[in-house]
Amino acid sequence: MSKPQEGLAAEAIRQALLDSLQVHQRLLRDFVPQIAHLSALLAAALRQGHKVVLFGNGGSAADAQHVAAELVNRFLLDRPALPAIALTTNTSLLTAIGNDVGFEQVFSRQVLALVLPGDVAVGISTSGNSPNVLQGILAARQKGALTVGFTGQGGGQLKGLVDICFCAPSHHTPTIQEAHIAVWHAICQAIEQELFGDGPSSASVPSA
Repeated sequence: MSKPQEGLAAEAIRQALLDSLQVHQRLLRDFVPQIAHLSALLAAALRQGHKVVLFGNGGSAADAQHVAAELVNRFLLDRPALPAIALTTNTSLLTAIGNDVGFEQVFSRQVLALVLPGDVAVGISTSGNSPNVLQGILAARQKGALTVGFTGQGGGQLKGLVDICFCAPSHHTPTIQEAHIAVWHAICQAIEQELFGDGPSSASVPSA
């Protein structure tokens, strides 16, 4: 009985890896200019003393926290910390807003409190239609932030609300998430290279 099950599992694994490989090949072929442009915008905002604020649900919440950690701590270089916040980590705040105001406002309330003109607000939604992400982006626009969307193919409603949108070329949620984190790793590497070159330089960004 185990052999047929192993065969089905192996086929599922091959298909999952093939899907991921095909999307990564498309990123390399078609998306490098857009990713480079987004990296430059983020680096410019950070150089001017602005911060990056990220938010999403589920796996996208994990991505928001992952990216914030890469920016605040380090990616590849030992260098000064960069200001980034994930709006998904304070459970007291999330549950208070969800209970008192509504779950659709869990990000927008924080954006209204924390985001300043010139900051970068990043909404992550694989469908592009998560109501709380859309509300967070609308609040960021109200605050004068640069708005960025990370979503899947087609972009959903998010694409029409943001200044720049990366739409991973897939409709498959796990593959979209893999593409998102691959692109974020590339962006983090590009930002470090842009701001700090081959080593740390406290002169490249304003001191806190």
